[in-house]
Amino acid sequence: MKVLRLILGDQLNQNHSWFNEVDENVTYLMAEMRQETDYVKHHIQKITAFFLAMRSFSDELSKKGHHFIYYKISDNNNLHDLEKIIQKNIEATSAAKFEYQLPDEYRLDIQLKGICKRLKTETASVDTEHFYTTRYELKNFFEGKKQLIMENFYRMMRKKHDIMIVGGQPEGGKWNFDHSNRKKWKGTPGIPKALTFGQDAHKVVDEINSAAIVSFGEIDTTKFNWPTSREDCLATLNYFCENLLVHFGDYQDALHTEEKFLFHSRLSFAMNTKIIAPKEVINAVLDHYYEHSSQIDISQVEGFIRQILGWREYMRGIYWKEMPEYAQMNSLENKNPLPDFFWTGKTKMNCLKHAIGQSLDEAYAHHIQRLMIIGNYALLTQIDPDEVDKWYLGVYIDAIQWVEITNTRGMSQFADGGIVATKPYVSSANYINKMGNYCTKCDYSHTKKIGENACPFNSLYWNFLDEKKEHFNNNNRMAMMMNLLHKKDKDELQELKNRAQDIIKNPDIY
Repeated sequence: MKVLRLILGDQLNQNHSWFNEVDENVTYLMAEMRQETDYVKHHIQKITAFFLAMRSFSDELSKKGHHFIYYKISDNNNLHDLEKIIQKNIEATSAAKFEYQLPDEYRLDIQLKGICKRLKTETASVDTEHFYTTRYELKNFFEGKKQLIMENFYRMMRKKHDIMIVGGQPEGGKWNFDHSNRKKWKGTPGIPKALTFGQDAHKVVDEINSAAIVSFGEIDTTKFNWPTSREDCLATLNYFCENLLVHFGDYQDALHTEEKFLFHSRLSFAMNTKIIAPKEVINAVLDHYYEHSSQIDISQVEGFIRQILGWREYMRGIYWKEMPEYAQMNSLENKNPLPDFFWTGKTKMNCLKHAIGQSLDEAYAHHIQRLMIIGNYALLTQIDPDEVDKWYLGVYIDAIQWVEITNTRGMSQFADGGIVATKPYVSSANYINKMGNYCTKCDYSHTKKIGENACPFNSLYWNFLDEKKEHFNNNNRMAMMMNLLHKKDKDELQELKNRAQDIIKNPDIY
């Protein structure tokens, strides 16, 4: 029986069981479509990386004998309509059956289910064989429990998959070394240069431009440095283990004007497109750690594994538990527009200039830049979470809705009312100064709350607490801050609120 199998752009798993054997009756279908480039405005590096990765995947498996039909964005016969492309190729290959791997985005899941209902051929779906968990494992794990707590889920995952477990207990005597993961980087230890690949992306970018796809951000087409082939992604993993893991945990939250990547792995795009699997990553990290345990502290390793085995799988579980309602949540009723400087990086606030500027230049920022600089500002200025979602989904090379929206609308913007985070992640300038050097050469003083050169984060912070106090009166984790707010001198608070309101109304002049 002849079979047509669809591969989506984030399903680039060469180790999937589909590819265990070459079958001359099976044809694989891939397509670069306007549907995917246009549903939100994407960073040019993100579009380029996806197309390069998809083409590499198709080429490598074709060389192994698998038969692929591949539509480039520039192909004249590309219909740019998923249902029409599937129907056309079912007829062209005389396929009696259509198969697909379960999508990780809700919109594509619904779309493919609808397409299959209308097809006259037999259809089937299979797992992507990528994650540690199934779609609804988290939902089932928390069934009947009052609150979702990531730490409980993480411990279950450690035990279930026997990761850093000795005699039923956590290796090192602690489940979580988060308190060791908050150091400020001050120039030492030295940071090895990021691994580069120097791919020529010129042709792909020319095709994207010729197709008049609207994008934003910067790209150097002569040396595109994100790994998009399996070989390069594995090299990136190895480089991380050999050069960066030793200090990852210590400085994973650090901020610095001269260092964009610090000790971060830059593996998120490789994993989120499934070029490499989380099990591969964790196994490689553990193997390296056990071979060099006298040189690498356990806190470095646990901090990294927690991000993948705990947080990444947790975010996916929340997504499938709460969608589609999750995408509409706005519990704090924030409605302000996104400032123009989110698209230019032009602001006098040094922290935002660097975090947003880096995002526009590299299609990348690490989690504290996303959460406690950009996200913190967006929440304090009460920006509509719909606009925040779209920007985050478009700007970051690793952003796919299942992982982006739960982190953005949930953890960062508290729009879900506490499903992901038990309290909003907001801070004044004190935290920003504590974690890096962004404040040292800023036009604003991180120690001042009022006055022209007072850091905007300080007045915004107190204004936010006051504006949203009704939402937090029954939140135990906010009790201390609510108590401090109630004790605040009324005249001082009003002055802080007046400045904050001016910042919110005129964000692009600050």
